[in-house]
Amino acid sequence: MNFKHVAKQFVGLISIMSVALLFAGCSKSAAHKVTHITYWHVNAQTLGGASVDKLVKKFNDTHKTIKVTAKYNPNMYQGLMQNLQSAQASGKVPDIVQIGWAFTNYFSDNFKYMTPTDAAQKFDKNKDTITKNFSNQALSFAKNAKGKLVGLPYSLSTPILYTNDSMLAKYGIKKSDLSTWEGVSKAAKTIKQKSGKYGVYIQEPADTWAQQAMMLSNGAQIKDASGKAAFASSQGERAYQLYQDMVVKDKTAIHTPWNQGMDDFVNGKVAMAFTTVAQASHIKQSVSFKASAQTAPTFKAHKLTVPVGGSMLSITAQKTDQQKAAWTFEKFMYQNDSLLTWDKGTGYLPPTKTALDSSQFKTYLAANPMIKPAVDELPNAVPWTSFPKNGLQAEQDMIDARDKILSGSSISSTLKSTQEKINDQQ
Repeated sequence: MNFKHVAKQFVGLISIMSVALLFAGCSKSAAHKVTHITYWHVNAQTLGGASVDKLVKKFNDTHKTIKVTAKYNPNMYQGLMQNLQSAQASGKVPDIVQIGWAFTNYFSDNFKYMTPTDAAQKFDKNKDTITKNFSNQALSFAKNAKGKLVGLPYSLSTPILYTNDSMLAKYGIKKSDLSTWEGVSKAAKTIKQKSGKYGVYIQEPADTWAQQAMMLSNGAQIKDASGKAAFASSQGERAYQLYQDMVVKDKTAIHTPWNQGMDDFVNGKVAMAFTTVAQASHIKQSVSFKASAQTAPTFKAHKLTVPVGGSMLSITAQKTDQQKAAWTFEKFMYQNDSLLTWDKGTGYLPPTKTALDSSQFKTYLAANPMIKPAVDELPNAVPWTSFPKNGLQAEQDMIDARDKILSGSSISSTLKSTQEKINDQQ
C-alpha cells in the first residue's frame, strides 16, 4: 500500500469538505440574513394596541427575513412627533411611523421620508399599486399642501356620538333629539337635573379634533384657502360658547383627560360621549348597559362636516434594505385580512376600496352597528387641518386655547390671540 498516496488523497478530501462546508455556511448565513425594522405607533391597549401586537407577530411569523419591533408612543400623535424630533436629532430614526393627519404638513416639512409612490416604483416596479387600492378621497387625506402623497392612509375615523341608551330611556330623552348640538345641550341638562350625572363628554386627547368637528359643523373654517388659521370667527366662537356653557356654566359636560372621560362613560357616569369610532370596540367590550352610536351632531341650519381622523403610515427608513422591508411590512398591513383584524380591534374604518367593499367587512359591519354611523359620515369627511413648518406648536396652541376656554377664559380673545400666534409662526 502506498501510504504517501493515501495521505495525499485524504488531505485532498479534507480540503474539498472544508471548502464545501465554508460555502454551505455562507449560503445558510445569507439565507437567514434578517433585516430589522422598527414601527412606531400610538395605540394604547384601549385603542388597538393588542391588534398591533397581533399583526406584528403574524408578520414576523410569516416573514423570516424581516423582523419588526413595534414601539408604543404615549400622548397620541403629538407625543410621537415629539419623539420623532428627538430621534432625528440623534440620527436613530424608526423605519415606519404612524402619523396623525394633523401633522401631515409638519411631518413633510421637517422630516426625511420615502413617499409611497417612490416605494411602489422602486420595489414593485408598478405605478398603479396605490391608485388601484385607494380612492381619490382617501389619498387626499394623506397629501400635503403641495399635493404630494406623504404616506398611505391607514386608520380612517370620524367622530360619532355614543349614547347610554338605558340612561336616555330612563329620563325620557329621544335619540332623535340629539342630531344637533343644541339638542345635546338640552338633553345634558335633563340628565344633570334628574340624575346628578354628567350629560356628555367631548374627547380631549392631545389634539383638538373633536373641537374642530364642532366648529366645522357650525360653518366655521379652521384654515382658509391661503393656509392661514381662520377659526376665530363668529361661527367658531359660537361653537365654543355652547361647549363652554355646558362645562362651566351648566356643569352638564365633563372637562377631563380622554382616558378618564371614556372611563366615566363606560362606567355609566356620563350619558353621552362624542369621540372617535375607534373607541367602538372598547365601548362594546366594556359597558354593562345598552349602548349605541349615531352620526355627529351639527348646529342648527348647518350641514354635517367632520374632519377625518386616524393616521397614515410613512416610511422614515434611510437605508435601502430597511426601506424595502418597511414597504413589505406596509403592504402586509393593507391586506384585507390585516385591515379586518385592525378594524375589529379598534372600530377604525378600512382605508382601501377592496377592504371597505369586502364581504368580510360588510359582515362585520352588520354585527357591529355602532360602526355604521362613521361609515355614513365618510362622504362628509374633509382632511384634518394640518399646519406646515410649526404645525406641532400650532396644535399645542389650539389645545391650550381649548383648555383656557373650558376653564372660563374669554372665548373671543382666546381664539383671536391663538389664531394670531399660529399665523405669526407659519
